[in-house]
Amino acid sequence: MGRVTERRRVIRVRNGATAIRPDTLVAEEPLEIRLNGKPLAITMRTPGDDFALAVGFLVSEGVLGSAADVRAVTYCEGATEDGSNTYNVVNVQLAPGVAVPDITLERNVYTTSSCGLCGKASLDAVRTATRFPLRRGADDTVRIPVELLGELPDRLRAAQKVFDRTGGLHAAGLFSPQGELLDLREDVGRHNAVDKIVGRALQAGLLPLAGAVLLVSSRASFELAQKAVMAGIPVLAAVSAPSSLAVDLALESGLTLVGFLRGPDMNIYAGEERIAW
Repeated sequence: MGRVTERRRVIRVRNGATAIRPDTLVAEEPLEIRLNGKPLAITMRTPGDDFALAVGFLVSEGVLGSAADVRAVTYCEGATEDGSNTYNVVNVQLAPGVAVPDITLERNVYTTSSCGLCGKASLDAVRTATRFPLRRGADDTVRIPVELLGELPDRLRAAQKVFDRTGGLHAAGLFSPQGELLDLREDVGRHNAVDKIVGRALQAGLLPLAGAVLLVSSRASFELAQKAVMAGIPVLAAVSAPSSLAVDLALESGLTLVGFLRGPDMNIYAGEERIAW
């Protein structure tokens, strides 16, 4: 396995003085995801939780809905000319009888660590594809106090161990409505961090995450909103801005979307009924 961090030589300049020293950087390596042995996507990620990342990605693609859908997840050998294992190729073998959408098999995707699968799906496609429609009205029991919501970014930041060493990672945190940190993943790509959260939940048999709050240390893109909806997560909060398409998806699907969450200050773009005042 690759390391989460690596050391590199750096010339450090402070107040006009220079010094040569090693610096700790976040590791970034490509991961190829194969489905039933067929190449599907390549993403730049921070090594670690690769199996969770792969199955979490397939949840957002509508391929997986439970751990029973997966027969096996393995690293592929022979990924290099000399046949050595780089641990950068993962194959997800589906259980017998699990259907694969044709669009998934036909698409060869390159996913960047900055934007993910930009613009690849319509709002209607996400709404109809999710296996876990969000509860609304009397069926929805999720309520989170506004004061508690404002405390979550500090709780997330305090748990980011690798960020303290590198300053170069995004984080995704899964919280209960009572503010308990249920899981946290860090990655160079914000969408990868969310996939790792969702993948770990699928492996543990916890989908849908119908009583959870997802917090990301970044902006709330359409893709992150999509991943929340596909995993049945009712609340998505971000420390930065949402995109217009993310807001549209939140309104369409019933997702609570909060942006610019910084202490007591925040913007609520959709689903305000889940916020307790």
